[in-house]
Amino acid sequence: MGIQQTLKALSDPTRREILNLLKSGRLQAGQIVEHFEMTGASVSRHLSVLKDADLIRDHREGKFIYYELNASVLEEIMMWIADLKGEDEHDQKE
Repeated sequence: MGIQQTLKALSDPTRREILNLLKSGRLQAGQIVEHFEMTGASVSRHLSVLKDADLIRDHREGKFIYYELNASVLEEIMMWIADLKGEDEHDQKE
């Protein structure tokens, strides 16, 4: 997974909103769809882009698919941005 793919996934407001929904915990695909005024297929495509960028993970339980954040990738992006800004770990803690 490259940073270009991650930034592309983060560039879309719908995908960012999906990430915001998942920060509270895992959700079923249907629960995510309920938050948007678009087809389930459209939301599924957004989920696929996020999954391909390794920003979310999914797992099946019976007939349901649950999605959750992959915080480690988000942390890597934050560290990369902090490095661009010239911040070190000491600056981040203050």
